[in-house]
Amino acid sequence: MIVIADDITGAAEMAGIALEAGLTVRLACGTPAAATDQATVIATDTRSMSETEAADEVRRLAADLPAGIRLFKKTDSALRGHVVAELKALMQATGYRRAVYLPANPSKGRIIRDGVYYIDGTPIADTAFSYDPEFPARTSSLRERFPDAAIRGIIMPDAESADDIRHILSTYDNGHTLFAGAADLFSLAIDYWQLAVSPNSQQPTAKSQQPKTTLILCGSTQSRPLDLGIPVAPMPREVYDGQQGADYWFSRLPASPTHSLILTIPFTHRTGKAVAIHLRTVMAEMARRLVGQHRPDSLIIEGGATAWATLGALGWHDFQTERQVAPGVVQMSATNGTLVTLKPGSYPWGSLFQSFSE
Repeated sequence: MIVIADDITGAAEMAGIALEAGLTVRLACGTPAAATDQATVIATDTRSMSETEAADEVRRLAADLPAGIRLFKKTDSALRGHVVAELKALMQATGYRRAVYLPANPSKGRIIRDGVYYIDGTPIADTAFSYDPEFPARTSSLRERFPDAAIRGIIMPDAESADDIRHILSTYDNGHTLFAGAADLFSLAIDYWQLAVSPNSQQPTAKSQQPKTTLILCGSTQSRPLDLGIPVAPMPREVYDGQQGADYWFSRLPASPTHSLILTIPFTHRTGKAVAIHLRTVMAEMARRLVGQHRPDSLIIEGGATAWATLGALGWHDFQTERQVAPGVVQMSATNGTLVTLKPGSYPWGSLFQSFSE
């Protein structure tokens, strides 16, 4: 099975779900990896690209997929991304005659009723997603958000429960339908397709030990403070405002006997795509320098854009999925042995830091 995701934390979330189902899971960043594992998840950065670039990227990836392999397209559960363009490109490249797009996540209070997307009972256009800098939710209607979906052969059904999703799978899964959506659809699809093999023996039964050297990148401006006994290095105001770069921040890092650090962004007064690019670029450069200097055995990254920029700066593209700590919080081994943990900005950490407080 191959999964193509439009951002890296979404890819990690899919990898964690497949791991929980007992599959061996490889995660590759932007490269069409050989499908040697039971599941291969390909992370892209198409959500940050233009619509044309996004379509070209998924078309390129699809061209190298093994014939006949099962494909799932991971999309955002808040209607963000170039959904129709990417699905159209995948359908053209793979021969799928239609697609079912189901971003609903009933397990997280995200449902579709009468074509309207709700989060905990509130239409998505009335939530904080209406302020998203790149894909603001200006409407809660899927037909209004994706007006050309139907003519492209993309079906957008309602779903308010797991049973609804199971019914959708049984109704549309005829071998010629590409399924695209969020975590609930993927999890239930694995069961429906009978891909789960056994309870995952790779999940550790013993409590994880605190690593000797940890670098934590809190790339979201909405990150909550972490009290782990590790020195915190907030991004200086001069760097945040674009007056200085990574050199300025690096020269002001606090001393750390273990070389462990937490990098944070303590300001929120600037918005826009250019600001977001600046912040993740500086954070990635800081990570590149610190990893090169101290070689931490654990790298923890919060925020998808930060994760993509950081792993790209490090030149790390291939990972073996090791453990799902909590939904969306996934640990992977890089080829050099570093344990990499990824978490979407809006998800809780789960029990990841339990060993730090003991």
